[in-house]
Amino acid sequence: MITRTPIRVAVAQFEDIVSRGLRAVIDEGENLELVASGIEHDQLTSALSEHSPDVALVNFGSLNSAAELRDLHREFPETKLVVLANRPTAPESRQMLAFGATACLSKNSEARDVLHAIHLASRGLHVLPPSQPAGPPALGPEILTPREAEVLELLRGGRSNAEIARDLHVSIETVRTHARRIYRKLGVKTRRELRALG
Repeated sequence: MITRTPIRVAVAQFEDIVSRGLRAVIDEGENLELVASGIEHDQLTSALSEHSPDVALVNFGSLNSAAELRDLHREFPETKLVVLANRPTAPESRQMLAFGATACLSKNSEARDVLHAIHLASRGLHVLPPSQPAGPPALGPEILTPREAEVLELLRGGRSNAEIARDLHVSIETVRTHARRIYRKLGVKTRRELRALG
């Protein structure tokens, strides 16, 4: 019989009912070990350092900026970050993955979907929530607009402002405005830092 090492899971602080549900799901999940739960936002870094979980469930609503995900990913590259948000949109989910999250789920996901995401994330596979109808954006750090996300991809691809302007049929000044907003939201100052994010 093959014995597998359990997947070590840490859970950040969530709303009470969400926290209870996540703990129950992990306790009942096959091959999972809950190493820490209810971790307050300001204690997240020290808890990840102390417990070295394979997977950490992070509350998107508690983040001050999306750049915090990038910082957590850089500091703890071995810990896979599964972000739970209130009805995240596809662009928001893609942005979270770009910042280092391995998975992004809605807080109202079913238990089996959360378990599935933890197991897949532990192996480094990315997980996005199923498409959802348009609704209010997830509450949390400032998210890129769809156009800013489009410009971001082109910037990271090494395109010049003039090339981006031509491809998107906008002025160079519009591209510059989008770039300034992207840099501010992502907490970077140069294109080199921007390319290093992913």
